[in-house]
Amino acid sequence: MSEKGYIRNDEEAILRFKNLYKKYGYKQYKMSKFEEYDLYAENKNFLLNSNIITFTDLNGKLMALKPDVTLSIAKNVKDSAGTQKVYYSENVYRARKGGNEFKEIMQTGLECMGDIDLYSVGEVLMLAAKSLEEISENYILDISHIGFVEELFKDIPENKREVLLSYVSAKNSTGIRKICSEFGLGVSLTEKAVKLASLYGPFDEVIGELKKLSINNRTDEVIDELEGIYNMLRVWGCDKNINIDFSIINDMSYYNGVVFKGYVSGIPSNILSGGRYDKLLHKLGKKSGAIGFALYLDMLEWLSGEDEELDADVLIVNDSKANAAAVAKAAMDFISGGESVSVLGAVPPNGKYGRIVKITERGLENVEAVD
Repeated sequence: MSEKGYIRNDEEAILRFKNLYKKYGYKQYKMSKFEEYDLYAENKNFLLNSNIITFTDLNGKLMALKPDVTLSIAKNVKDSAGTQKVYYSENVYRARKGGNEFKEIMQTGLECMGDIDLYSVGEVLMLAAKSLEEISENYILDISHIGFVEELFKDIPENKREVLLSYVSAKNSTGIRKICSEFGLGVSLTEKAVKLASLYGPFDEVIGELKKLSINNRTDEVIDELEGIYNMLRVWGCDKNINIDFSIINDMSYYNGVVFKGYVSGIPSNILSGGRYDKLLHKLGKKSGAIGFALYLDMLEWLSGEDEELDADVLIVNDSKANAAAVAKAAMDFISGGESVSVLGAVPPNGKYGRIVKITERGLENVEAVD
């Protein structure tokens, strides 16, 4: 665990991420809590969950509480010269994985839209890595590239390609061989699919194997892009926890470049996901490119437990007989020493404190250690 420790709540996380993103020129983006339902209905494959809360507004228009932030920004941002860089911290409304209830979930992230060059892609990946590091130094950022996958399997009919890629995504080599045989795809393509599914590990160890799978100039260009990104991450000092993982395959009708997922020790699934989604903007009638990522802050709950944050370092129990100025001085003494303080009339049930002291007219006494 890093010296700064785990982030324990949404507020702390949002503040850290805000300060990080502002350093690189990202401006905060504010939006409404709802959008027209048609935006989500027409792009359900882009959403993590197709369940959407809807309502009819006073004009009779069907509206939806936001299940996703990226779609809303993509719809409302204007095409313009240059690059627009925004970050956000917004509530979204969706059913949790495996759950039957809708939840209001805090989501934070950033979007870079407009003229997207190699630096822009590298910067977004760097900020994704640094965002994970803000939570814990025990993180992993896995990177894939839709362009490579799309080119490798471009000659396969779309319906068959989707089935094959579902097995690649699951790293199911037996399933890959079976479906390739059924589709009559040939030994060479079958072995490439099996190899791609098993390709995982640190960039320096895997890039050589990826080069062996390259089939033309386009896939060579993808490899050059990945190497360029990794070189930038090395400059920024966040190349240690980067893996290549081509089982990450997002919807090809929306994504067209780098895609990635981020993991933190102690959380059972990815807490971060992102990618380049020029095709989404094109579907919305815009010419710009775009890349971004989102962090799902509700998953920070998994880091709570034995190390749960204290209500305060010191609880001062004031029996009401102590001089108010003496209580204030005692509190300030602890605060000046770098500790947080709560002054209450009694010890609350389920309270969590580093230690408890009592203040009476005679002063501080009865120091009680708290496990």
